[in-house]
Amino acid sequence: MIFLQNTVSLWFYQFFNTYLIFKRFILCHKINRNNLFEIINQLLFVGLDSFTIVLITACFISMVFTLQIGKEFVFLNTTSMLGAVLNITYLRELCPVLTAIIITARIGSSFTAEIASMKVTDQVDILLILKVDPIAYLVIPRIYSCMLMLPILNIFSLVTSIFSSLFIASTLYNIFPSVFMESVYSSISLFDFFCSSLKALVFGFIIAIVSCGWGLSTTGGSKNVGMSTTSSVVTILLLIFIVDFLLSYIMFYKSPSIFQI
Repeated sequence: MIFLQNTVSLWFYQFFNTYLIFKRFILCHKINRNNLFEIINQLLFVGLDSFTIVLITACFISMVFTLQIGKEFVFLNTTSMLGAVLNITYLRELCPVLTAIIITARIGSSFTAEIASMKVTDQVDILLILKVDPIAYLVIPRIYSCMLMLPILNIFSLVTSIFSSLFIASTLYNIFPSVFMESVYSSISLFDFFCSSLKALVFGFIIAIVSCGWGLSTTGGSKNVGMSTTSSVVTILLLIFIVDFLLSYIMFYKSPSIFQI
């Protein structure tokens, strides 16, 4: 019971510190020469280094979806709607959430571990001694890099998912590629693209702000670094799922059915 109380109190302490960092980011979010180079490094780390794993994951997840859903559409003799249903699923939900989960596991954990290690070894205090703002140097570049790269990775994930589904649909269920792509094209809308990109942007902000906040809130030794990393990943995933539901409700609850389009 005491351990649970300590864990909950620590979580609220880290969450409160993350809120303070969020306020600092709102008040001081300018890009200057001092953190421009760090932003470029983080863009390469978040985007380029995660590109392959995002595409591979999107490829196989979309093939599994098509494998499971395609046979039902074939049984109902509605294969002309398969592309539209899959496209809506990928565009509105699967690609933004799946990309965010991958970035959380790979980038969010790395951000927390790196900053937490700097905190427990007093490197953050050294930055203060050198009159370098830790928020401007460590947090802001990571926030901008995640917010910029997640929508881009989301688009590549969507394109990969559609062509992977096209391959499975044409190979296993003998659906003509032209029929599949025509169905996909009929369900594409700029509003859905905007909502999907907005979701990815919000998820990127959540990943960066929570991972950095948990890292800067770490105290003690190396054991606490691991605990903070685990806690930040779990917290980010929970927030992503909660925010995803809220955004989906706001964006798509009153949208027309794809069968009416």
